[in-house]
Amino acid sequence: MNAVLPIGIGAGGAIVRVQAIGDDPAAVAQADRYARAHPAGTPFHLSDWNLAVCTGCGQVPHLLGAYRGEVLVGILPLTEVHSPLFGRALASTGFAVSGGILADDDRSGQALADAALALAERLSCPSVELRGGWLPAGWHRDDATYLGFTRPIAADDATELLAIPRKQRAEVRRALGLDLTVTTASDARARADHHAVYATSVRNLGTPVFPAALFAAVLDRFGEDADILTVHHDGRPVASVLSLYHQGVVMPYWGGGTGEARSLRANDLMYFALMRHARARGCATFDFGRSKAGTGAAAFKRNWGFAGQPLSYAVSGAAPRAINPLDPKYQAKIALWKRLPLPVANRIGPWIARGLG
Repeated sequence: MNAVLPIGIGAGGAIVRVQAIGDDPAAVAQADRYARAHPAGTPFHLSDWNLAVCTGCGQVPHLLGAYRGEVLVGILPLTEVHSPLFGRALASTGFAVSGGILADDDRSGQALADAALALAERLSCPSVELRGGWLPAGWHRDDATYLGFTRPIAADDATELLAIPRKQRAEVRRALGLDLTVTTASDARARADHHAVYATSVRNLGTPVFPAALFAAVLDRFGEDADILTVHHDGRPVASVLSLYHQGVVMPYWGGGTGEARSLRANDLMYFALMRHARARGCATFDFGRSKAGTGAAAFKRNWGFAGQPLSYAVSGAAPRAINPLDPKYQAKIALWKRLPLPVANRIGPWIARGLG
């Protein structure tokens, strides 16, 4: 990780200094402990996430720490994203739905934000993107694009079914009666099946697939805190999801289904089976992730009994990078992508997706 000149801020109190945390294992471990103990900490604040996404997508990781004396009072993981199509940015953190500033107080948060701006200027990155966490005043703030969906996991399957609204509950019951099997693993076969299913799903939606190396790096670094659940029909994978586990929360993160998944109700079984699997692991909360407001994905999650809550993001400068697929200028490209042969989409897609950050 590259060094950055320390930045201090101390008006009205003890000086907070910010410095880059390099590859020193003790300093990185301290930052990870801070992230795990902070009430707003997520898996995207952990060094394993940033290192995994940078390894899988060829980007550069950074980690800033705020200190009072020798006491760590805030962290900001950053991914230095380079893309010939979408430009450059410092994102906190890359390929994450959250991961912004964690701090003990406003002064520490502001010091980290200022240090991020200084680092961005040094790296010739036009903007810094903060996804959740402590947000500085004066930045371009977005509270309307994304919704987050979270609710408790019920104590047993019967209670879980009753927590699902009637129409969706009927779909889950139908799925439970079909000739489908569910496996959970993270070995080479599970990874290959997951990427094949996910690649088909996102091609059908008109978006490029992430590199298989990204998924592999996340699984390798998170170990027992990540796995793949796959639904099979006649031995074929038809729906699959890679999930993260953090502090009693399960997060189905990269999931999708093949063309036949809808008729087989494989996605319905997949998420219900994941709730069961997470309960057995001791999880108490199901985080259905983020979706853009007004989309079919958001409606699907509401059908499961999840109420969407606005997610707050902030970007330095005038406006964020144009990477939202709902942007009208991308509609023709999305329509074209849906018609690409799958081998072509799988060959080109990772080169594009690795720069989305």
